[in-house]
Amino acid sequence: MTATERRSSISLALIFALRMLGLFLVLPVFMLEARKYPGGGDIAMVGLAMGSYGMTQAFLQLPMGMASDRYGRKRVIIIGLIVFAIGSLVAALATTLTGLLIGRSIQGAGAVSAAVTALLADQTRDVVRTKAMALVGISIGLMFAIALVAAPLLTAWIGLSGLFGLTFALTLAGIATVLWVVPPEPRHHADAPRGHYSEVLRHGDLMRVNLGVCALHTVQMSMWVSVPAMLVQAGLPKAQHWEIYLSAIVLSLIAMGALFSMERHGKLRAALLLSIGLVLAGQVGFGVLAASGATPSLWALGVTLFVFFCGFNVLEATQPSLASRMAPDNLRGAALGTYNTLQSIGLFLGGAVGGLLVKWGGATGLFIATSLITLAWLAWTWPLKPIARSARH
Repeated sequence: MTATERRSSISLALIFALRMLGLFLVLPVFMLEARKYPGGGDIAMVGLAMGSYGMTQAFLQLPMGMASDRYGRKRVIIIGLIVFAIGSLVAALATTLTGLLIGRSIQGAGAVSAAVTALLADQTRDVVRTKAMALVGISIGLMFAIALVAAPLLTAWIGLSGLFGLTFALTLAGIATVLWVVPPEPRHHADAPRGHYSEVLRHGDLMRVNLGVCALHTVQMSMWVSVPAMLVQAGLPKAQHWEIYLSAIVLSLIAMGALFSMERHGKLRAALLLSIGLVLAGQVGFGVLAASGATPSLWALGVTLFVFFCGFNVLEATQPSLASRMAPDNLRGAALGTYNTLQSIGLFLGGAVGGLLVKWGGATGLFIATSLITLAWLAWTWPLKPIARSARH
């Protein structure tokens, strides 16, 4: 990487990290803490308040990405972060469950993922872009691990409202990073010829990647409906679940270097398909453990999580890199907006469908379904043509 590419990659990864840390800190404790608010006795409303973020984000990722193509990445990112900060403040000041719902919905309206990813793609060459995207993926993974450890401790000290207040402060730090740390963006958006969004929809390989991220997040969200219960069944108290999550994530981040070396040697398609295969192996592994009828081994669960995260982390880096590489330059924001929209839809489907699958077929039925989804995804991705990397900026 050049000095500018390193600065861009690190600063934009920091923006993702600050924003995602605020979100992740809330997730492990929201369902319990929100019930203490007036109106919190309605569990369906509590779930709606928690999920409202994803719904508004899914609706606005594409418009925000398209706006970044026309008006510039940094301008859209700053506006989105301001909206996210306002939502965090509303949730921090909320005294009822309805107030929390409104705050979470406003947070989701600050949908900047597409614009941030598009800016990172603008500021990095093809030859180093996957590495840049990997920095973003690693930062998100580390924030998730930190949040699992810190959320219960912080909640006992400052409560749920305090967590939203901390999210507000982290978002202001993100805005400062955009203004004073992120390198200037390329000045081509206003002068570039207007593209037609139909070009994105007609691009077969790009849509393979877009549907792939939807499948990935449907599967990963669904599995968390059953994995915590399996860990408890294996004898690990809930308060210690972070230990196995953190171990699996950190070890997988180390191991994923081998898959990235395949990408560097021109074997991107093979690395992508192998990563999907690892996700499939993880789902099959969980299904076998659930179907055995015996108490699952903690070691077996840990190894299965490790295998899953090896595939998941590589896919989190390579898929947005592929999407940015395939997209026309003047439609990059729109293309990544589509990508992030389908990612958000996958998160929503995983949570909604996962619960129904467990209700109807238990953990075994859930993992049979996630295995079939991953197998279909592998078949859908198989015809993907290798994408040549360019050394041009």
